Amino acid sequence: MFGAAGLLGLYGVGTLIATVILALALVLPAWLAALIVSAVLLAVAGLVALLGKKRVTAASPPIPERTMDNLKRDVDSVRRHQGE
Repeated sequence: MFGAAGLLGLYGVGTLIATVILALALVLPAWLAALIVSAVLLAVAGLVALLGKKRVTAASPPIPERTMDNLKRDVDSVRRHQGE
């Protein structure tokens, strides 16, 4: 059901984009209206991609602290038992 809702939402966005193009075509040539809407959509996509890249580079890689602590305890335990 969620997949169908997402697909219908995507179709709805496409229909809204076509509506904007048709509305602009009332005052501009249709090809120019489509070009303007496409340029705006691509500019917004580029901006969102840059913001996403900024967030990804700002995020630090996850450090498995608990795993590292367990490994240190295991190594210490093995060293103690080898000394006996």
